[in-house]
Amino acid sequence: MIPRALKSFYYFLLQYPMHFNGWLYKTIKCPTSGLKVHLGPGQQNYLPGWVNLDANFLTSKIDLWADLNSPLPFRDGSVDIFYSHHVLEHLPDSLLQKKFEEMFKALRSGGGIRIGVPHLGNACRKYLEKDFAWFSEFPERRDSIGGRLTNFIFCAGEHLTALDESYLAELATKVGFVDINFCIPSKETNFSELGIDSKVLHLEPESDLYCPHTVILEARKPQHNF
Repeated sequence: MIPRALKSFYYFLLQYPMHFNGWLYKTIKCPTSGLKVHLGPGQQNYLPGWVNLDANFLTSKIDLWADLNSPLPFRDGSVDIFYSHHVLEHLPDSLLQKKFEEMFKALRSGGGIRIGVPHLGNACRKYLEKDFAWFSEFPERRDSIGGRLTNFIFCAGEHLTALDESYLAELATKVGFVDINFCIPSKETNFSELGIDSKVLHLEPESDLYCPHTVILEARKPQHNF
């Protein structure tokens, strides 16, 4: 895992070039419709046929170099669907509502979001049950149940917020999303017509379908009939 201090230096050094590149894409290159956007593909989760956006151009395979701490670089109504898996928890809590607002604005009428984040509620349940096996030993080996819970929620300082169904629903509802549903990771979707298919679900490995480690939110922008 790259030290947080090194990551912070990277973002400090390149924040303005990333911001400019995002502005340039939105102003000149961004199509007016039909986009499927993958936020944060990282090194291994590139989705062909999607616009894969990430701040890491050194080791990640991406289509658009931009920082999620900056405004999303998409025109209003240009996106069919946003997909993100284990990314939003790396943003400061103070930015989350703004990201939902930006996704809502960029979506076309009837477009949707599928967002996956570590499941705070299930982690608390397993902590109370003292279910050591539910928690992994990443990023550090911890022998106590409290240490394993801390691993899961904070991930050695990489996670800047924690989310469950209620908080995700609050963020989505406040900006106008409707048809809010929570799906089983890697198994369920209501958005096959928007491009959520087996390739996408394959990016959501889950070892416990009864009490999943990831909470998956799907929601739509209301359909306007003119």
